[in-house]
Amino acid sequence: MCGIIGYSGRYDAAERILCGLSALEYRGYDSAGIAAFENNELNIVKTVGRVHALAEKIDALGGIHSHCAIGHTRWATHGVPNDINSHPQKAGSVVLVHNGIIENYAELKSELQAKGVSFESQTDTEVAAAVINAEYSVTHEPLSAIQRAMKKICGSYAFGILFSDIPGVIYAVKMGSPLIVGVAEDGGFISSDISAILKYTKKYISLENGEIAVVDRNAVAVYDKDGNSAEKQILTATWDVSAAEKGGYAHFMLKEIHEEPEAIKKTLSIRNRHGIIDFESDGIGADDLSSINFLHIVACGTAMHAGLYAKYLIEKLARVPVTVEMASEYRYSDPIVGKDDTVLVISQSGETADSLEAIRISKAKGAKTIALVNVIASSIAREADKVIYTYAGPEISVASTKAYTVQVAALCALAFQIAHAKGRMTEEELKIYSKILLGDLCDAIEKVISDEDKISEIAKELYDNENVFFIGRSLDSFIVQEASLKLKEISYIHSEAYAAGELKHGTISLITEGTPLIALATIPNIYEKTMSNISEVVTRGGKAFLVCGPDFPDSQNISYCYKLPEIDRLFMGLTAVTAFQLFAYHMAVLRGNDVDKPRNLAKSVTVE
Repeated sequence: MCGIIGYSGRYDAAERILCGLSALEYRGYDSAGIAAFENNELNIVKTVGRVHALAEKIDALGGIHSHCAIGHTRWATHGVPNDINSHPQKAGSVVLVHNGIIENYAELKSELQAKGVSFESQTDTEVAAAVINAEYSVTHEPLSAIQRAMKKICGSYAFGILFSDIPGVIYAVKMGSPLIVGVAEDGGFISSDISAILKYTKKYISLENGEIAVVDRNAVAVYDKDGNSAEKQILTATWDVSAAEKGGYAHFMLKEIHEEPEAIKKTLSIRNRHGIIDFESDGIGADDLSSINFLHIVACGTAMHAGLYAKYLIEKLARVPVTVEMASEYRYSDPIVGKDDTVLVISQSGETADSLEAIRISKAKGAKTIALVNVIASSIAREADKVIYTYAGPEISVASTKAYTVQVAALCALAFQIAHAKGRMTEEELKIYSKILLGDLCDAIEKVISDEDKISEIAKELYDNENVFFIGRSLDSFIVQEASLKLKEISYIHSEAYAAGELKHGTISLITEGTPLIALATIPNIYEKTMSNISEVVTRGGKAFLVCGPDFPDSQNISYCYKLPEIDRLFMGLTAVTAFQLFAYHMAVLRGNDVDKPRNLAKSVTVE
């Protein structure tokens, strides 16, 4: 949530800041701003609305001519979205942009007000700037002022800081919220997301909690919490700027759906050894997997739905008990985990605040931890005992598509490896399933994508409804939860998903004339039960739509049926997800919504 970008170097800083802010738009925001040194004087411009509105405001003011600037896209938490509450915030000599939450801001604000400090905004960001400014007025030295302020400020945050009397220098602070330092030949960057600087450099430094970076046009330096110089490894991003562009598609979401087969192949093929997908290269061998006696999967939103798919497979094939828990609840539930348990945390960004805290809680209780993330060197990846990286590339659309598909594919491979380590799957079976993951699954998803026109026909039937229900049984009940989430995220249609057998336990009372019901049926031995549930809805005036296996019997109760391509039934649900993603996409387009940036949502939830 929110975005930070800063640049100090030989070239036009404002152009780089605006370009970086545009690249950060997918994270969700309601206002934007920039602070830049012009002729050694600070110029601050900010506005409610999109980055293009900020660019227009800058142009109307005659432009900004600078070689050092910081910028921000804000998602309102403290204070309503308006120009005053937008970042950057200024207090005395300090100008600051901020991601995260200052938990004790009210207490700090009261202390400063008692000393005569006044505030213009309602934000915790201005309070943080005022705390640093108060320390700077004592130390007259920026590093020590920042360090002293950090001892007073509680919360999870990242700062980009300018001091009005130190032109050309950016100070950056990381404490729980993501922040990197970009290293380029023409200067240095700070950014909350690698995508903001890919146009200019792929070299970056990942900051640890408590570290302070100092960036000017000539050098980048990093200091630890005690002020000592920190030796940092310069990393190289595996993405390039073209991966973060639409490439001719109408929306990022559609592009990312089309990228799913290749993303699966990229993630799994590097782990393919002699026809078997394993995780030896991730440091996860047979001994690690055979020792898993109880697995806790912790995640949020779409990643949690991927975890439900994994739960089904691991329990079915390896006979290992699995719980799937919301990260936002896990941290407050005093979870019963210990040294005999394994906790698997799933996060696309690797920065999800609740999931990161779940890792910390689990480790403190002695549990072994594994992270499944898409971003290399992210906070969750660094703190977990073991890491499995997905190689989905950047996912710009707020609604997750390919990240989910790749997560599930990787989790399938992990489930098979656990089953093999437990002696419940032969090596020959491993080879068969690995072949399906690398070949048949990708082919089936390609077939679904080629059926986009058929899937869009369902959307044309339903886009003007305000309620849509989904049902499924067994594994299908987990799949429809993701289908329902995707629909509500981008179409703004109220949607719920239920295990089909639960319909008669209350939900069926919501069925009225014309109510749409979408059923998923991929498991042949329970087709009849699903058909019975559909009949219950139709007899009460509901309108039934079906996504099913190719052998599902025809029925007059179905208004529209889309039959999935043939594949082993353990994987058919995953191909159904692609169909539901396309369905949700076309529903949103038909309703005229901003598909890639749905209202009120952020891509990476880095606050609690």
